[in-house]
Amino acid sequence: MARGSKIWLNGKILSAEEAKISLFTHALHYGTGAFEGIRAYSQKKGGGAVFRLREHMARLEDSVKIMGFELAFTVDQLVQAAIETCKANSFNECYIRPLAFIGDGPLGVFPGANPTVEVAIMVWEWGSYLGDKGINEGAKLKISTYLRPHVNSAMTKGKITAGYITGVIAKREAIQQGYDEALMLDPEGYLTEGTGENLFMVKDGVVKTTQLTSILNGITRNTAMQLLRKKGLTVVETRFTRDELYTADEAFLTGTAAEVTPISSVDNRKIGHGDQAGKPGPVSMSLQQDYAKLVRGELPEYPAEWLTPIR
Repeated sequence: MARGSKIWLNGKILSAEEAKISLFTHALHYGTGAFEGIRAYSQKKGGGAVFRLREHMARLEDSVKIMGFELAFTVDQLVQAAIETCKANSFNECYIRPLAFIGDGPLGVFPGANPTVEVAIMVWEWGSYLGDKGINEGAKLKISTYLRPHVNSAMTKGKITAGYITGVIAKREAIQQGYDEALMLDPEGYLTEGTGENLFMVKDGVVKTTQLTSILNGITRNTAMQLLRKKGLTVVETRFTRDELYTADEAFLTGTAAEVTPISSVDNRKIGHGDQAGKPGPVSMSLQQDYAKLVRGELPEYPAEWLTPIR
């Protein structure tokens, strides 16, 4: 994982060594930060482009608003900042991490009436989030013993740093037990998502994905739904249970980091039937291929503004 040596911090490109924050930073103590995960891809025609950059920056703005704060930068400024950071690091293909956080100030839970929201953008080279084996052969998942927080316990529509602690401990549990990722249930026992991915299953030709109740409105999720419907598949947003997932014909995860990752098993039950059990299914693999083409500018029928050139 090669990290970029230049970081955008509060409007300036600095070296990684210069981009420092105080130990009195409120977000370090109380999790008062929000972030995004974005990817840039090398393009078929040359150069690089960032996929659905504006939508990601708009969601960052929303996450900060959900926390009750305001950004000092507009979405347009953040879009340009991301491009500047990629250029400063000479990356055409990379992972982009904007981070907005409450900086140095009062160190009680209350950060003050008008706290300063600092913004940093970092980039690094990152391969398959769940590993090449997961991408090619499918990931092994475990239903976590930890629940996705209730919608009135955590602000589930924001990518807020404090909210990810449940995912951190759930993923540690899964990996320590030999799995690749954890799936979270809501307080009523319905499936929600992974620790950093949205969930889809396929049964009898119908694609189901968990509805937007307690899950993040994933941008890759939205993209996948459009690609699937373009193929003529029925896509339904609905609640479903773990036993329904166990009996799926196939299942997969989506996310900026995970892209499209097939699921080979859940709780040691192979997903799929017959010779196909435990292997990536045709819907998953076709979607994975289409997504890889889309983000590299090979599917011109989709909106041109989904790809912001790095130039």
